Amino acid sequence: MKALSTRTSTFTDSVIRRMTRISNQFGAVNLSQGFPDFDPPKEITDRLAEIAAAGPHQYALTWGAQNFREALAKKQEHFSGMHVDPDREIVVTCGSTEAMMAAMMSVCNPGDRVVVFSPFYENYGADAILSGAEPVYVPLVPPEFNFDADVLEDAVRQEGVKALILRGASESLHTYEETVYRRAARYRTDVYGSPRGVLRACGYQRIWL
Repeated sequence: MKALSTRTSTFTDSVIRRMTRISNQFGAVNLSQGFPDFDPPKEITDRLAEIAAAGPHQYALTWGAQNFREALAKKQEHFSGMHVDPDREIVVTCGSTEAMMAAMMSVCNPGDRVVVFSPFYENYGADAILSGAEPVYVPLVPPEFNFDADVLEDAVRQEGVKALILRGASESLHTYEETVYRRAARYRTDVYGSPRGVLRACGYQRIWL
């Protein structure tokens, strides 16, 4: 087998899938991957059946169907109070992994650096590498999983830093304090010489219990 690209040489299979295999092998409780033990709401599946019969059966717009984007904007404004322009500020993707990859490729050029809090969702480092950027890791220290502000500042001061990734709180058993987000987000400004993007990744916006 011929060698693959050097930028993918350090990639492995998904940690989530690997932990699921190990969990199944030893009969362990699997905390790495969610498998719902209930069906979707009947209203949704009934509506899907109607649409499947009625159509239209065509490609959607690249950035998402107009009515879907308008519905997302309305939902976002209802829950957050923020007005969102469905035509200029919403892009529909096939899941959050594609969204992160699209965002990373939109703000990074080859040779840039991206600051990532660690531990992190496994795709963050891979997204940076595939975008031609170099990840710079800032450790979150247990048991509180806070970061050292000096370490973050040193990371952001590095030449070529283009973006800072903030993890979504729902991806961890630890809930990040709002003050931590505010403290980290201030580095998006051009305090250190150039503007930086802040990418906040959250796989689950809201979980109903």
